[in-house]
Amino acid sequence: MTAVLVINSGSSSFKYQLIEMDAEATLARGLVERIGADESRIVHEVMGDDGTATSHEQITQIHDHTAGFQAMLDAFAEHGPSLTEHPPVAVGHRVVHGGARFFEPTVVTNLVTINIQDLSELAPLHNPANVEGITAAQEAFGDVPHVAVFDTAFHQTLPPEAYTYALDAATAERYRVRKYGFHGTSHKFVSEEAARFLGRDNASLNQIVLHLGNGASMTAVRGGRSVDTSMGLTPLEGLVMGTRTGDIDPAVVFHLHRRADMGVAELDELFNSKSGIYGLSGLKDMRDLTEQANTGNEKARAALDVYVHRLKQYLGGYVFQLGRVDTIVFTAGIGENSAQVRAETLAGLENFGIRVDAARNEQRSRGIRVISADDSAVTVLVVPTNEELEIARQTLSAI
Repeated sequence: MTAVLVINSGSSSFKYQLIEMDAEATLARGLVERIGADESRIVHEVMGDDGTATSHEQITQIHDHTAGFQAMLDAFAEHGPSLTEHPPVAVGHRVVHGGARFFEPTVVTNLVTINIQDLSELAPLHNPANVEGITAAQEAFGDVPHVAVFDTAFHQTLPPEAYTYALDAATAERYRVRKYGFHGTSHKFVSEEAARFLGRDNASLNQIVLHLGNGASMTAVRGGRSVDTSMGLTPLEGLVMGTRTGDIDPAVVFHLHRRADMGVAELDELFNSKSGIYGLSGLKDMRDLTEQANTGNEKARAALDVYVHRLKQYLGGYVFQLGRVDTIVFTAGIGENSAQVRAETLAGLENFGIRVDAARNEQRSRGIRVISADDSAVTVLVVPTNEELEIARQTLSAI
């Protein structure tokens, strides 16, 4: 059997998943969190043949990522599956920002690591943590190749008119200011799965993919290639999100600096952590928001209206950019699970050939499903995303 270990590393935590690639089945997954705190937590789940998971949890102290990887190895040794019986042939790493340098999965070398670190100025909260994870994983798995898979890579096919901001060109070039896009592994996986499900050649399809989670983005995909996407230089641009503003007049920064005496750090926290759905309603979970909106909470209703308005705005723009849309795909936590968000987003679009079947939309399933009506010119799908599997696939392709 061919196994790949997938790592998603943050500044004080990392997630992992061991995937057997012949059947594309998860053997085990886990989380090491609160690294560097007095009490760290390890959760290790072993997947059974019936798809159920047996969970093992431990509270201990883990000083750094290297110690975290040792704790992960100990969990595999104690609870299984055996890494001797299922040795990973490679380790795949999620890296958030590849800038304009990385457009495909890349085997990690010292130079690649230096470049990822250099791109930290574009993703200061993510790339340094990704490098920590790579370094620690190389110590733990020194005999196999390590592959970096970039969130931005799928969007390297954007045409210049889509990725260029109308900023002074010399300034933009000097400081690498352009649209990069994110959630690329999810958009790639979901668009390819949609084509496979429909039995269509991906090269012939025009799709719009809505990745709606706490972070949210939308991508126009023509023939399997990203041609426009809502996130920009950073994941802040675009759709309304759980705690992020999405699109906002840049002059709001100047206004709040002058009138409220807010500095860069305060504005960063305000726009990224205290805005979006949370800033409008005081609620962070879409399930709570829709429930409150449906029971008379005016703030919740207003927040949901703003959220859906932005979705329609981008959806309409991408319909016109593509010229013809074959498929609209919803994915990620909200996209897969909120029938109300899907229904409200596509309400009133029947004249554009988009018609949702209410009963199909309300049905819940772990698999891919059609939620559009039989007479809908555009097929609307719900496709569960699996970024870890996509990273594992790309890792194998790179080696």
